[in-house]
Amino acid sequence: MRFVVNPRMTPPFFEEILACWAEVTNAGGAVGFVPPVEPDDIRPTAERALARTGSGLPGSGGSPDAADTLLAGLDDDGGVASLLILADNGSGLRAHWRWVLRVMVHPKHQGRGYGRELMLAADDAARSLGLEALQLTCRGGTGVDGFYASVGYREVGRVPRSIRVAPGDERDEIYMIKWL
Repeated sequence: MRFVVNPRMTPPFFEEILACWAEVTNAGGAVGFVPPVEPDDIRPTAERALARTGSGLPGSGGSPDAADTLLAGLDDDGGVASLLILADNGSGLRAHWRWVLRVMVHPKHQGRGYGRELMLAADDAARSLGLEALQLTCRGGTGVDGFYASVGYREVGRVPRSIRVAPGDERDEIYMIKWL
């Protein structure tokens, strides 16, 4: 897998991201939606998220001065294997760190260590931006906090029952940080 920071956003690449996001969600991934979803269910959220990155939206040409950074892991065929966003927090007082958002590995690539590779590539991308730390939140009850701990994140807080997956199914939101 090869990683690209702020890849050129073509219409086919954008559609691949939507398809990956939907497949990750439908496979049980906690990336902002509850299954079942179709790519069009995700489109408005993806458009808002990607418009803030250096990749931009298809046809925009992106912006090297964008607040957020898209990191995409591409498989041997150049398809989307994994992705995440390093999101600016909007504060000069917090300019030394970014939020890690929408971490996903396409289901057909899961179990191959791609998630670990993606997170380590995010560390490298963050360092190249001069950052000192990365923060993220994850949904309790999924076990993914253990994965993040294995790549150097530590839990710094938790908000009980703040994520409602379904009526009667509330999960903790777990806050984690990694100092680079």
